[in-house]
Amino acid sequence: MSSLTSLAPLEAVLFDVDGTLCDSDPLHYYALREMLQELGFNGGAPITEEFFVETFSGKHSDDTALVVFPGDLERGLKFVEDKEAMFRRLASEQLNPLKGLDKVRKWVENHGLKRAAVTNAPRKNAELIISKLGLTDFFDAVIIGDECEHAKPHPEPYLKALEVLKASKDHAFVFEDSASGIKAGVAAGMPVIGLATRNPENLLMEAKPAFLIKDYEDSKLWAALEELDKAGAR
Repeated sequence: MSSLTSLAPLEAVLFDVDGTLCDSDPLHYYALREMLQELGFNGGAPITEEFFVETFSGKHSDDTALVVFPGDLERGLKFVEDKEAMFRRLASEQLNPLKGLDKVRKWVENHGLKRAAVTNAPRKNAELIISKLGLTDFFDAVIIGDECEHAKPHPEPYLKALEVLKASKDHAFVFEDSASGIKAGVAAGMPVIGLATRNPENLLMEAKPAFLIKDYEDSKLWAALEELDKAGAR
């Protein structure tokens, strides 16, 4: 486990949305599986959760579109749009915060830190999730991959968040749950705490997070934050 003490004094904490603020992947998986089956994708056989994780989780909508309709981006993007609308219907009824999210939210607020949500999700999804979790007033900014020139795993969305927050990469860290997102945070020059919500730990470790936690109640996280507090008080 690597230390966060070099970040003192901490200025900002950046959060991914799907799988990081809430365990939304099962809803994405359900929506995608149902709609792909209707299309006759994969010979009409339902996609497995493993296939979903490897092929779709944390990916940009253009990449998803081209997996479903290779060579026909327009048709693929219409499919993605319909799938996201189905996800929002499910999420509006079934979304729950990740365990310990309220505890970490209070820690961030009590320390007076700047904070942004940084996601490859469409803005409608991100705003629905953030609102459902009661975090609309918590975030100073919401950065959307589609609204940048490059989405994650490119560092641009995280660099844009730092710019908007007027925070330094040397005094900020990231919470992420996908390999693509971890790569983006690392490439932006920040330590990333990986959440092993759904994605396989070996895939996440390949993206080089500072360390992995199970959820926001994980003792590893609180030990690291306590060390950081002590370093900041010196």
